Amino acid sequence: MALQAEIHARLMTLGPQMLEVINESHKHAGHAGDDGSGESHWRVVIKAAMLDDMSRIARHRAIHNAIGPDLMARIHALEIDLR
Repeated sequence: MALQAEIHARLMTLGPQMLEVINESHKHAGHAGDDGSGESHWRVVIKAAMLDDMSRIARHRAIHNAIGPDLMARIHALEIDLR
């Protein structure tokens, strides 16, 4: 399974009303953290009711935990856009 699909599937455990997982690696080609895989830089746009009452830090932690340490180790940069 491609990394984008894996991230999406894991974030679905948060019960989002809206979720986009966007590969932005092409914008960082040749920069620090670009491992040449084309799967190093990601942006997540998410709206999930379960995140609403959390602090910003807690929301980010919940997203990182949902993605899991195995996938987070494969990601150089993750931008999180909370709606």
